[in-house]
Amino acid sequence: MSYETLRFEIDQGVGRITLARPDAANAVNLQLAKDLMYAVLRCDEDRAVRAVLVGAEGKFFCSGGDLASFAEAKDGGMPALIKEITTYLHAAVSRLARMRAPVVMAVNGMAAGAGMSLACAGDLALAAESARFTMAYTRVGLTPDGSSTWYLPRLIGTRRSAELVLTNRVLSSHEALEWGIVNRVVADDALADEAFALAKSLATGPTQAHGMAKGLLLGAPSQSLETQMELETRAISDAARSADALEGVRAFLDKRKPDFRGE
Repeated sequence: MSYETLRFEIDQGVGRITLARPDAANAVNLQLAKDLMYAVLRCDEDRAVRAVLVGAEGKFFCSGGDLASFAEAKDGGMPALIKEITTYLHAAVSRLARMRAPVVMAVNGMAAGAGMSLACAGDLALAAESARFTMAYTRVGLTPDGSSTWYLPRLIGTRRSAELVLTNRVLSSHEALEWGIVNRVVADDALADEAFALAKSLATGPTQAHGMAKGLLLGAPSQSLETQMELETRAISDAARSADALEGVRAFLDKRKPDFRGE
C-alpha cells in the first residue's frame, strides 16, 4: 500500500512509521489520519512486525491537528471533519495499544496537541534534547483528543494533567522525562539511531509475551487486585504454551542468549 503523508517500511522486524508532512509541521489532516491508521493496521496484522517505531521528518514531531484544513471546511463543516479525522486517529491509537508488538515513539522537535497525544500513546518514548511538549488545544478553543485524557492522568496524575490541558504549559524534554512522559532524553543527532536500536532489540524479544504484558498493563487500572492477579495467572500460563517460552527457559538453563521467534 502507498501512503501520501508518511513513510512505512519493515526493517529487521521493526515496522517504521515516519510522519512525512514536514512543510506542514507534520500536522494531522484527514489524509495523515487515514495513512496512520492503515500503517498501524499493517503493523498489527503482519507477523513480520515485532516492534513498531513512530518518528517524524523535519523539525517537528507533530504540531497537532491541521488547523488550516479545519478552517477550510465548507458550510460550517469543521465539526464533521474533526469527527472523521478522529475516527481514523483513534483507531490507530487503539491498535497501537492492543497490538502484540511494543511501540516506541521517537519525539523530535515540538509535539503539540495530537502530536503530544501520539507521543503518550507509545509503550516507550525517547525524546531529543530539543523536543518540546504542549497540549495546545484550549489555546484555540478546542479540547484534547488522540487519547491524551486517558494516558496523561495515568502517566503523570490528574493535577499535572489539568495544568497541561488548562494552561498549555510547554515542557522541555528534561521536564517530560522528570514527569514520566518519556523514558529517556538523547542528543538530537542520536535520536534516530537510539530509537531504532531500542525498537530492534524489542523486535528480537518474545513478541507474544510482550503483547500479553501490554494487555495486562492496559487493563490494570480498572481491575481489582484479585481480578488482576487472576488475569496474570491466565496470561503467564498461556505464555508458557509458546515456543518462545520453551526457548527462553532452555536458554536460561543452558546459560545462553535465547533465540526468540515471536511464536
